[in-house]
Amino acid sequence: MTSNIKNIFRLKPIPVEREESPLKVVETHNEEPTEESRKRTYHESGYRDSSRNNGNHTALSICLDAIYSKFQNEEKELAEKQNKLKEPYINEQKNKETEIKGLTVSLDNKEEQVKEVQNNIDVIQNKIETLKFEINDIPKNPETYHINASKGASTKFWIGLLLLIPISLYLFAFYISTSFSAFFKTFDPNVSIMQSVLDAQAFNKAWDEGPLEGAFVTLIPFVFLGLGYLIHMFGENKSWINYIKMFLLFVVTFAFDAILAYEIESKLYELNKTFDSPPFDLSIAFTKNQFWGIIFAGFVVYIIWGLVFDFIMKEHKEKDKIKHEQIKKQKDIAVHQERITGSEKQMEEIKSSIASIKELIIKAKGRIEELQNIIDGVIIPTKEYKSYASEYVQGWITFVNEKLAVSHPVKQEMIEECKNQYNYNLNKVGANSDSQNSVYVSVL
Repeated sequence: MTSNIKNIFRLKPIPVEREESPLKVVETHNEEPTEESRKRTYHESGYRDSSRNNGNHTALSICLDAIYSKFQNEEKELAEKQNKLKEPYINEQKNKETEIKGLTVSLDNKEEQVKEVQNNIDVIQNKIETLKFEINDIPKNPETYHINASKGASTKFWIGLLLLIPISLYLFAFYISTSFSAFFKTFDPNVSIMQSVLDAQAFNKAWDEGPLEGAFVTLIPFVFLGLGYLIHMFGENKSWINYIKMFLLFVVTFAFDAILAYEIESKLYELNKTFDSPPFDLSIAFTKNQFWGIIFAGFVVYIIWGLVFDFIMKEHKEKDKIKHEQIKKQKDIAVHQERITGSEKQMEEIKSSIASIKELIIKAKGRIEELQNIIDGVIIPTKEYKSYASEYVQGWITFVNEKLAVSHPVKQEMIEECKNQYNYNLNKVGANSDSQNSVYVSVL
């Protein structure tokens, strides 16, 4: 750095006629001055200004500011050079304008995509609302949705179920009591006939008799319920074979009820017979009201239970058709909601892209404005100014060395002060920047 400064301030020969000759600026009409002529002009101007101010470094600071202003005005007049310096900025501005056009087109496309996605979301949302309405309307108007199911199937199902439960409890109580009375109970002559047939403690007494008796009494109602279920299943498929099977099941049920009634009536007969009474047989049983009462109290209720069970199963099937269609539409709603979620994510991505594009457009417009300020202003190549300023200071110091009548130490001190003022001026205008492309923009 020291050697560079020494080279800058190396003394150059000055013509003897310097003081006698006025400052001449070498110029040609309609032509820009050459670099050598400009440098010589600055050198001579520095020598002359130093002679006027006796080499004073404070005056040098003011003169350097004036020199910089002069350099600016000269650069402003160099139209061809200014055009060349501004050319990269003009090209960059054009590129930025082209970039903005491309970004604007992209922005318009993204905004159209937002509208399309929003329309798609609205359409899907309307479908979801329609499906929700249909889910509630299917039970009321199944035929509207081409569902072969009767209206109010759910209501009929629940009414049938409410009737089936107490009938089932009745059959459990009846068959537990009658089976215990028919096979395990010892009748008491002091107890009424009704209490003998229907014993409220039949379940507990059967288990007191033993686990086999208890299990038999407990499980026998399920046999009848199972027979009823089989009758329903055979009735599902209309065929002669199934009708025959259903008839045989009714015969078996009736026969079992008859056996229970016969056993109970037999015990009652034995309890009340005399020496003249004939042996108990079917002919006698058929004449007893209790025999037929037991049969029909079980068999008729069993038939009613079977009919109600068959009814609620059919209603459940109808209800299942409606439920199946409702579940199907619920699944459709879930699919549509997933589509909405995907569309919303897509919407967020597009909006994020729009925000990025808008940010790029704002930055590009800001840069265009900066470039326009540069183009409208005067570009000052401060690196070039450094060479001309050094010529001016060399001229200033040349006068100090050659013409100023002071001692050598004082002269050296003055030269150092001049160097300091020179460096200060370069730093102030940015000429000492590391970038070789550093420019100074002065707005017109």
